[in-house]
Amino acid sequence: MKRIFISACILLASFIVFAQTTTFFEGKIVYQNTFKSKNPQMKDEQWTAMFGSTQEFYAKGNNYKSVSNGSLFLWQIYSAKENKIYSKMSNSPSVYWNDAAVNTDTILKTELKKATTVILGYTCDELTLTCKSGIQKYYYNSKLGVDPKLFSLHKYGNFAYYLAKSKAWPLKSYIETDQFTITSTATEVKPMVVDVNIFKLPAGVKIEKSPY
Repeated sequence: MKRIFISACILLASFIVFAQTTTFFEGKIVYQNTFKSKNPQMKDEQWTAMFGSTQEFYAKGNNYKSVSNGSLFLWQIYSAKENKIYSKMSNSPSVYWNDAAVNTDTILKTELKKATTVILGYTCDELTLTCKSGIQKYYYNSKLGVDPKLFSLHKYGNFAYYLAKSKAWPLKSYIETDQFTITSTATEVKPMVVDVNIFKLPAGVKIEKSPY
């Protein structure tokens, strides 16, 4: 069960994932998370408590950080320089890292629909990825632009593929796993200058390669 929790945390924050019209987006996006359990031993509320009902996502250039109010998953940092994903869980003093170049999932089919919904005033296109792991849906608007070249090596969780197609941070995502589905919807978009220090790991923290 611990293996499932850690792997799901990494996948979640990687997707889960935050305006200017002429430049790439820098700032913060706040998401509301809703979980639906597929595991008869776990209730929706238990997944929500562990992973968090809200998530703050900070984006600047080719780095991002995700902070959750969950009891298990605390935060995650993507370091473009190392192409690693660093994750902090409450049940370990260590910070675990995963190689973002590694992706165990496979995309089987892609479908794009234009202007399917409006979120926070942004008219969003819908990108659906049918994957070996399940269905993934993303809703995005070009005003929250991303340079996909900056994340071309971030294969984990189909992240580079999604950005290559959308060229934007998602305003909403729907992700299926074998344990649950999660829907993350933006409740706030705040363009701002993000301090680069937010992407630094805490001084003296123990770092270990993730066993998951």
